[in-house]
Amino acid sequence: MAKKQAANKDEQIGFHKGALSTLAKEREEMLKILNVVEQLMKLHVNSLKDLGVDLEAATQDSPAASKGAKKKKKAKPIEDLLR
Repeated sequence: MAKKQAANKDEQIGFHKGALSTLAKEREEMLKILNVVEQLMKLHVNSLKDLGVDLEAATQDSPAASKGAKKKKKAKPIEDLLR
């Protein structure tokens, strides 16, 4: 019986280590994607500035920006989402 419990514990440890390894790789890929998105956004912002568009004034004047500021919620911890 003790061998079975030890094997089960070893399986669980292996499962969790494998999951963490996979998630770490996924996080690295997400960071790569985020960096590309940030670069593209900067290019578009710079292009708009070159064309004379004041983005700060445009976002402050838009009704959607004011609604978004009011509806902004605090993110829930991951532990709460998993329950």
